[in-house]
Amino acid sequence: MTERTTCLIAGGGPAGMFLGFLLARAGVSVTVIEKHADFLRDFRGDTIHPSTMQNLHELGLLDEFLPLMDFRANKLKVNINGQTFDGPDFSDLDTKCPFMGFVPQWDLLNFMAEKAAQYPGFDLRMSTKAVDVIRDGGRVRGLRCESDEETYDIHADLVVACDGRGSTIRQCTDHAVDEVGIPIDALWFQLARPEGDRGHTLGWLKNGNMLITIPRRDHYQIAMVIRKGGFDSIRAMGLEAFRGTVASVCPVLKDVTGSLSDWNDVKLLSVQINHMRTWYEPGLLFIGDSAHAMSPVGGVGINLAIQDAVAAANLLSKPLLAGKLTEAELASVQNRRSPPTQRMQRLQRLAHHQLFGRSQNDGQPFSPPWYLKWVLPIAAPFLRRKASRWIGLGFCQEHIQTSPAVPNATSSV
Repeated sequence: MTERTTCLIAGGGPAGMFLGFLLARAGVSVTVIEKHADFLRDFRGDTIHPSTMQNLHELGLLDEFLPLMDFRANKLKVNINGQTFDGPDFSDLDTKCPFMGFVPQWDLLNFMAEKAAQYPGFDLRMSTKAVDVIRDGGRVRGLRCESDEETYDIHADLVVACDGRGSTIRQCTDHAVDEVGIPIDALWFQLARPEGDRGHTLGWLKNGNMLITIPRRDHYQIAMVIRKGGFDSIRAMGLEAFRGTVASVCPVLKDVTGSLSDWNDVKLLSVQINHMRTWYEPGLLFIGDSAHAMSPVGGVGINLAIQDAVAAANLLSKPLLAGKLTEAELASVQNRRSPPTQRMQRLQRLAHHQLFGRSQNDGQPFSPPWYLKWVLPIAAPFLRRKASRWIGLGFCQEHIQTSPAVPNATSSV
């Protein structure tokens, strides 16, 4: 069986769902395939940046979206050896929502799916995965898809790979990826939020250990930074020692660490930074994590993926509607989005080197240079202002330029 659409998007993450919504809103026939049956994946990022909320405002969706937030923060704080310091302060940013929001990713994706479904050209297929790329005449023509033990082809004028850092589409093509060696991994787990906790401190550093605590309504999603390859050594010390380290680094959690009852509650996530040398070929475009995996530093991965989607919609919706999409127009997406992405990755690499690059101890990955405690207080005001813009808005903020082909109640642009 063979089907046809104008744009076929592989992957229903932030990049795929935003792009699918924007193209359908512009009148493009678009199909999004997502390999899972729902969006309920733990250990995905929850941060919603001011630039993303600005895009939702431009689309007339912000007022409906804001109630989904578990938590919002005008500024981020970090606790170092028991002393709390102010981090990036978003309150002075010139944008509709000068704060960082925290929304479970499945709520964001369900929200975008619901809004996209209002457009007749939008088709979301869950439990459907891409298994191969269809080529003909020197270009990508579509994808071979598998769903409920049924295999069929979907042909399209454009395939967009939004299927993450382990992209199946990338594995089926010959595109080169430049990997950057990163000295850390992360252990992800959940703990209840203690009663009365306000959740304003996201980073906790003590005795060479680091925790990131991401607030949700009734619990924390927590990342413990470890040396890459160091999980086996930590497991060997035992779960009780692990709970003790968590309580020592973040004392507000000391009464809830007992809920970690098994190592199955702790998931190892490999931290990567990479980027594709070329994001496109005739009939195919990569955006988001499939084109550039980001480190958790700054929590910018979702923001960059959405900014990629906005740029792609701005640049490609008219050629897709006209049926005259060229390779040069695909190149224009990379030309616009690759420079800010690589600039952010350079900052992430610098942070990794300065904060984690010197440690040789599996149990103590955090190893800031000796001079940091002298430089930080002097440079802190400048760094807070710069970091708030880098993190909150990015280096090339995208704005909605597409117009709705079929006006509806949720669209104002």
